[in-house]
Amino acid sequence: MEDCRPLKSDNRLKHRPLTPIRVFRGLLCLLVYISTAFMFIVYFGPIIAFMLRLFSVHYCRKATSFLFGLWLAMWPFLFEKINGTKIVFSGDTVPAKERVLLIANHRTEVDWMYLWNLALRKECLGYIKYILKSSLMKLPVFGWGFHILEFISVERKWETDEPVMHQVLSTFKNPQDPLWLAIFPEGTDFTEEKCKTSQKFAAEVGLPVLTNVLLPKTRGFCVCLETLRDSLDAVYDVTITYKHNCPSFLDNVFGVDPSEVHMHVRRIPVKELPTSDSEVAAWLMDAFHQKDQLLSNFKVEGHFPDEGTEAELSTLKCLLNLIVVISLTAVFTYLTFFSSIWCKIYVGLACAFLASATYYNIRPRPVQDLVKEMFYCKKTN
Repeated sequence: MEDCRPLKSDNRLKHRPLTPIRVFRGLLCLLVYISTAFMFIVYFGPIIAFMLRLFSVHYCRKATSFLFGLWLAMWPFLFEKINGTKIVFSGDTVPAKERVLLIANHRTEVDWMYLWNLALRKECLGYIKYILKSSLMKLPVFGWGFHILEFISVERKWETDEPVMHQVLSTFKNPQDPLWLAIFPEGTDFTEEKCKTSQKFAAEVGLPVLTNVLLPKTRGFCVCLETLRDSLDAVYDVTITYKHNCPSFLDNVFGVDPSEVHMHVRRIPVKELPTSDSEVAAWLMDAFHQKDQLLSNFKVEGHFPDEGTEAELSTLKCLLNLIVVISLTAVFTYLTFFSSIWCKIYVGLACAFLASATYYNIRPRPVQDLVKEMFYCKKTN
């Protein structure tokens, strides 16, 4: 069964031993992933995510999602095909290409990465967006990628975050833009210490005392649902757990854990959700109460109900995707180091621009919108 308790040392039993071959393979994978990420962001980012945006936000998002979806698809390939991790889906079978708000429990630091395995199967990998803490936007290279993909950064201070969330979410209301907005309502990953604090608070205020998840923070979910409700198809309630150990990022890289990832999906059409904030908050609290029971049952039975809802990934498609990404990276690498000096200048300028755009949160508006505003101001004056 799953065992995610905090350990006093790092000498826990891994699913697979950390052999020299696994270390070499993991380091090679890291090198490939970091180099491909850098080249994709530097060569595609300024052109697709900024210049194209001056003409159309919709086509900017389509192009960005397609290109960076190619890169993201390498992670499910690593998990399922290289590491041999078994991904078991259960619950509702969900349609492809829906606009959804996805909520999930936060069992460990890499839960968000396994949502890519589901999104890839639904042809929405490039459309997935996360609400994350602002400090992650400061990461070199990857912070630039988070900005290009329009992840929503928060300070974890509601007075500061609420207006920012309203403003950013309002830009995602176009139903023609496919969207998977993923949030972790617990606000942090699960530990026994955090669980005890959550249980103490729940007992004091008369809320359910949960043992496998933390009490969800309802305000962020309410804002997301309120702002996007008219353009969403459904809410996906995803419960994630692991056999036998909860993995860390390096466990994933080196392929020593996890042996199995189990994901239970519950699809709720938006029209079935309540409309008032108090009722939505109560619904979310009940959803996490159900998650808690699902996880308790999993510990006893070793599986979620209604397994086998998704097919395995196609190895051929994964390999073709990998070949395309590495081939493009090879071309960009050649241009950067062995071609004209202008390519080196472009890379330097692109890095400076991406760093500035991420730091100052620059997202240009389409020229036609600015022109319309100018004409409107002239008419009103």
